[in-house]
Amino acid sequence: MKTGLKQVLATAAVFTFAATASADVVKLDSGLQPYKKVKGISGNLNSVGSDTMNNLLTLWGEGFKKMYPGVNVQVEGKGSATAPPALTEGVAQLGPMSRDMKPAEADGFEAKRGFKPTRFRVAVDGLAVYVNKSNPVKSLSLTQVDAIFGKARKRGAAADVATWDQIGLTGDFAGKPITMFGRNSASGTYGYFKEHALGKGDYKDTVKEQPGSAAVVQGVSEDKFAIGYSGMGYMTSGVRTVPLSDKDGGEVFDESPANVYSGNYPLSRYLNLYVAVDPKKGLDPLVKEFIKFIYSKEGQAVVVKDGFMPMLAKNADKELAQLK
Repeated sequence: MKTGLKQVLATAAVFTFAATASADVVKLDSGLQPYKKVKGISGNLNSVGSDTMNNLLTLWGEGFKKMYPGVNVQVEGKGSATAPPALTEGVAQLGPMSRDMKPAEADGFEAKRGFKPTRFRVAVDGLAVYVNKSNPVKSLSLTQVDAIFGKARKRGAAADVATWDQIGLTGDFAGKPITMFGRNSASGTYGYFKEHALGKGDYKDTVKEQPGSAAVVQGVSEDKFAIGYSGMGYMTSGVRTVPLSDKDGGEVFDESPANVYSGNYPLSRYLNLYVAVDPKKGLDPLVKEFIKFIYSKEGQAVVVKDGFMPMLAKNADKELAQLK
């Protein structure tokens, strides 16, 4: 994903970054266009999938309903793994996923529906490693992250990391066991973190699996000695994000917009929305207009509001081209 982001985003120069006391603020690409209403849009939209994207879909639904009062949008966020079967069986028209659909999932969809699912990249996220706000750790390498969360240390750490002094913390943190919070196996975030942070190795049995992203962050905020991972949109005042390097001794990058857009931040990723576009029948007008709303100025403003990063206009146009 790091390479992919560098290839298609290339630069964040079209954005304006305004420094604040706590973080960089990203403004919308000026090339994003306002949404234009059309006639005759009503009905029910069902979304089943990613918990990370639960708030996004809810906010998009609320904004879309203001445009079209006759539309009802229902959102169920129990993990990215629930999206493919919901789309395959026609239970949902929208399948948000914080990871790419696996080949077996796509094959199952095609076997049932007779065509491949269509992916829309709808937002950019920096998957964050969170610690309690009182934790003084300055940075971590993904090798260290793997040694904390992973059983097999696929990234090559020489030893398991179980206490905070093993990564250099002293004082109150010396000798204190690291409490780990993570997502459950239905989560796309769980899968993405396993692949990119743990080198596809298994998690330790002691990771406290949570049903949602907010629960991970809450757990870390309530435990001084905890660490967890979740999408950047779930930041709260009780935690802080840890700058990361890809490997021991590598250059460290924080989760600033410039670093995420460039792909230098090592856990940069897209958030995806999968839909069923029947090549013979085309896309349902209700779903089509909802997707157009997502890529509008209003829709991408929702992305910023929810703490994620919006699409560049040129890349939004590429995604929209799939509707034609």
